[in-house]
Amino acid sequence: MGDPAVTPTAAAEPPSDAELQNLERYWRAANYLSVGQIYLMDNALLRRPLEVEDIKPRLLGHFGTSPGLNLVHAHLNRVIKARNLDTVCIWGPGHGGPAVLANSWLDGTYTETYPDVTRDGEGMARLFRQFSFPGGVPSHVAPETPGSIHEGGELGYSLSHAHGAAFDNPDLLSVCVIGDGESETGPLAASWHSNAFLDPVHDGAVLPILHLNGYKIANPTIPARLPESQLDELMRGYGYEPVHVTGDDPMTVHRDFALALDRCLDSIAEIQRTARAAGETERGKDAPGPRWPMIVLRTPKGWTGPKTVDGKPVEGTWRSHQVPLSNVRESAEHRRQLEEWLRSYRPEELFDDQGRPAAGLVDIAPQGTLRLGANPHANGGLLLRSLPLRPLEEFAVAVDKPGGSVNEPTRVLGGYLRQVMADTAERRDFRLVGPDETASNRLDAVYGASGKAWQEEIYDVDEHLSRHGRSMEILSEHTCQGWLEGYLLTGRHGLFSCYEAFVHIVDSMVNQHIKWLRTTRELPWRAPIASLNYLLTSHVWRQDHNGFSHQDPGFIGHVLNKSPEAVRVYLPPDTNTLLSTAEHCLASRDYVNVIVAGKQPGFDWLSLDEAREHCARGAGVWAWAGNETRDREPDVVLACAGDVPTLEILAAALLLRTYLPELSVRVVNVVDVARLMPEGEHPHGMPDAEFDALFTRDKPVIFGFHGYPWLVHRLAYRRAVHPHIHVRGYKERGTTTTPFDMVVANDLDRFRLVMDVIDRVPGLGVRAVEVRQQMEDKRLSHRAYVRTHGIDLPEVRDWSWQD
Repeated sequence: MGDPAVTPTAAAEPPSDAELQNLERYWRAANYLSVGQIYLMDNALLRRPLEVEDIKPRLLGHFGTSPGLNLVHAHLNRVIKARNLDTVCIWGPGHGGPAVLANSWLDGTYTETYPDVTRDGEGMARLFRQFSFPGGVPSHVAPETPGSIHEGGELGYSLSHAHGAAFDNPDLLSVCVIGDGESETGPLAASWHSNAFLDPVHDGAVLPILHLNGYKIANPTIPARLPESQLDELMRGYGYEPVHVTGDDPMTVHRDFALALDRCLDSIAEIQRTARAAGETERGKDAPGPRWPMIVLRTPKGWTGPKTVDGKPVEGTWRSHQVPLSNVRESAEHRRQLEEWLRSYRPEELFDDQGRPAAGLVDIAPQGTLRLGANPHANGGLLLRSLPLRPLEEFAVAVDKPGGSVNEPTRVLGGYLRQVMADTAERRDFRLVGPDETASNRLDAVYGASGKAWQEEIYDVDEHLSRHGRSMEILSEHTCQGWLEGYLLTGRHGLFSCYEAFVHIVDSMVNQHIKWLRTTRELPWRAPIASLNYLLTSHVWRQDHNGFSHQDPGFIGHVLNKSPEAVRVYLPPDTNTLLSTAEHCLASRDYVNVIVAGKQPGFDWLSLDEAREHCARGAGVWAWAGNETRDREPDVVLACAGDVPTLEILAAALLLRTYLPELSVRVVNVVDVARLMPEGEHPHGMPDAEFDALFTRDKPVIFGFHGYPWLVHRLAYRRAVHPHIHVRGYKERGTTTTPFDMVVANDLDRFRLVMDVIDRVPGLGVRAVEVRQQMEDKRLSHRAYVRTHGIDLPEVRDWSWQD
C-alpha cells in the first residue's frame, strides 16, 4: 500500500427537505423492524389485530438504544452514498442488535448473507421470530450480524476497536457509536487517547458519536448529566472538537444531525488533505495539531416508544431500556399499546403488499460493498494477505550441543520481528502493540524498521518516536487489546507483547474475542482472520526484582478454559523453539495463541532443526538429557514445560546421574500445553496410546511446570498415569529476591525435584536417604547464602549442562 491520495473527499450538499423526509421515513421503517424483532413471532405486517399467539413467549431484547442507532445508520447511508465513503461502523451500545439487523435487512445485506431471510413479508416474519429465540440470533450486535467487527454484549472497547480498524487504512472512515453505559467504563475513557496515535497520512479517520440518551440499565449516566459546557471541556481536553445535536422532534433532529455529520466529514477531509500534502503533522506547544471532530447526540431513551405504561413514564427514562411493555401476552391493555405503538410508524407507508420495502424507501442507502453490512473491512479475512516471513535460518542461533551457548530469547525474536516490520513497510499490515514494554521485553530491534507511533509533541530527548510508526505503546492493556482486535478483524496481522502478570487486565476482553472466533468458525461467510498472538515475557520466574505484584502465571489457565477450537498455549524452552513457535503463530488463522518466553539470558538447548521437530510434536523425549536404555522402562519421568522449569528439571537430571546413577531417568519436554489433554477434548490433544508411551502408565512423573500446578492435573486427569503425576509450579510464594530463591520458595528447585524423585520411586526412599538429606541441606545452605550475600549460590550461578 503506497501513500494515500492527497485529494480530500468532496463535500456534500446539505440535505434537501425531500431528503430529510426520506431519512425520516427510512428511520421509521427501521424502528418498526426493531420493535417487531423484540415482540412478534407472527403477524409481522399487522394485517390483522394482534393476538396472544402473535407475541413471543419470552420477550428478550433492548429497545432503548435502537431509535438512536437507527438514526445514525440512516444518516450514514446518506453520506456514504453522497460522498462515496468506504465506511465501517462500530456499534458500541449493549444489545443494539435490533437496530443493526433491521438496517441490514432493509438494505439487502442480510438477505444476501442469509438467503432464507428474504426481503419480503415472509422474510420479515423470519427476521422477527429468530431474534433472541432458541436457535436464532443474539440480541446484541454479534459475529452473526453482517458488517459487525464488535461484540455488543460487553462494554468499553468500541472506540479502541474503531481506531484499530482505522490504523493503516487511509481511505477508511471508522464511525464509532458510544453508548451511555459504555461511556462510564475505564477502557472507554482510556481509548479517547487513541487520537494521539492516529496518523492522518497513513491511517483512516475515526468519528466518535457519543450517544447520550440519559440512562444505562436502571440508573442515569454521568456524561448525560454533565452540563454541556463541562462535557465540551472534557472532549476538548481529549483533543476533540465536539459538535452537539440535541432534541426529541424527529425532523429537527434529522436536520441537525445531517448538518453535524457533514460538518464533521468536511473537517476530517481537511485534516487529511493538509497532512497528506505536507507528509506529516507537526505538533508542539505552539502547534497543537488538528482536533478531530466528534458528535454528541442527545435523544430520548426509547424514543418513539410508549410514553407511559401503567401510569409510569417510560419514553426518555430507564424503563425503556429493554422491553417497554413487558406483559403483552398477559395484559390486553399492553397488547393494545403494543399494536398502537407499531402502527404509529405507519407500516402501510413503509412496506408494499408483499412486505417488501416500499418504492423509494431504500434509495438513500448505498449499493454493493459500500453498504455498512457488506463492507469487506468488516469481514477482514476477505482482505487478509499472508505475512512475508523470512526463513528462520536467517535468525536462529547456532547450537552445537545442548546448553553450549546462552542467548536472550526475546531479543533474538526482536530481530525476526524487525524483519517482519521491514518487509511490511509498503503494505503496512503488521503492528506490534504493548503497554510501554517493547524495549523492556527485549523487542526494541523493531525500532530499526518502524518507530513508536506518536502524534503529540516530540522532545529532543525522546527516542524512536515516529509520526508513521507501527510499534504502538500505551500504558493501557485494554487499549492495546482493543487496537489489535480492530486491526485483526479488518484483515491485518499483529502481536501483543506484555508482562505476564498484567495481561490478566484483558481477561474479559480475550474471552469475548475467543467467543467471536468460536462463532465465526460456524459462519461460512466469515473468512478466517489472522490469529491474536500474545507474547508474555518478564514472566513469573524472572520477576524476582519487581516482586510479588509482578508474579502471576495464571493467564495460560484462563485461556485454556475457553473454546478448544480457538485457543493454543505454548511454552518454548529456549531461543530456537521460540522462533519456531512465533513463525507458526504469525502464519496461523482464527486462533488466540499465547506464547510465554523468557527475556533473560538462558541456555540454548536445541538447534533450529531440532526445535522445529520438537515444536511440531508439541511434546517429546529429550534423550540426551536422560539416561534410560532401550532394554528397560524408566524408573521415573522428569517432565517440564517452560524455560525455568526446564532448566531446573535438567539440573535435577544431572544430580540424579551423579548421586543415583543406577536410576533410569526419562526427560520429557512439553512446548504445546494442550498436548496434555485427551484428543477428544482439544484438537492438539494426545491420543492415550501416545501419552502412555511418552509418560508411561504407572511410573512416577515429576513435572516442573511454568504455571499453577493444578492446571497440569486438570488437563491430564483422565490419563492412566495421572495418580502418579506430581507437579511443581508456582504456588503464590512470591517476593523480591534472587532468581533461584524464587524457585526454592515454590519448591520447583532442582534439589526439591530430586527429593521428589526419591520420595516417589518405590523402594528408593530407604536406599537414598542420605542423598535426600544432602538435597535438603543444599536448600538450607542456599537460604543462608542468599540472605547473607544477596545473590545465588555459585554452584547455581555457574551451573551448565555437562553431558
